[in-house]
Amino acid sequence: MTESDGKKAVIALDLAAEGPLTERQEAYFAKCEEKLGMIPNVLKAYAFSPVKLQAFADMYNDLMLGDSALSKLEREMIAVVVSSVNRCYYCLTAHGAAVRQLSGDPELGELMVMNWRAADLDARQTAMLAFAWKLTREPEAIVETDRQALRDAGFSDRDIWDIASVVGFFNMSNRVAAATDMRPNGEYHAMAR
Repeated sequence: MTESDGKKAVIALDLAAEGPLTERQEAYFAKCEEKLGMIPNVLKAYAFSPVKLQAFADMYNDLMLGDSALSKLEREMIAVVVSSVNRCYYCLTAHGAAVRQLSGDPELGELMVMNWRAADLDARQTAMLAFAWKLTREPEAIVETDRQALRDAGFSDRDIWDIASVVGFFNMSNRVAAATDMRPNGEYHAMAR
């Protein structure tokens, strides 16, 4: 799993490019370089197909950066809990770093990766993450009492939609990452420690 220049490949699949990136996508990659100092490997993985890259980036940006009563940290916490259930190396590394960075608490990032229940969370976050955990492990077991527990913790029905959407997105992403042996950027390991 190496590229011709000796660097580790992003994924274990050798996918032929379906076309060049659009100007918008090139600008997006440049913005990632500027803000993060790198292009996340998940974006590089999707770059073989400009159509798939755009669909992934649009959904990610809407769910993780778009308007929501959920904070960016809360959405990242959901990503880590889902990825913890699924044992997704890529997302645990990347989104664990985001939790460390957004919270300013390296220990919280590590607790979220290893066992979110051991973290010092408020009742709202606990309810949100319990729902995310259950929806990932036992989606068929979600019932009205699970939604009501979120309402009782202060979430609106729109918030529940947002929680479920983030959970669903990261379950999909985790499975693609696992199937392709997607590797996180090395930079994530040292972030916000």
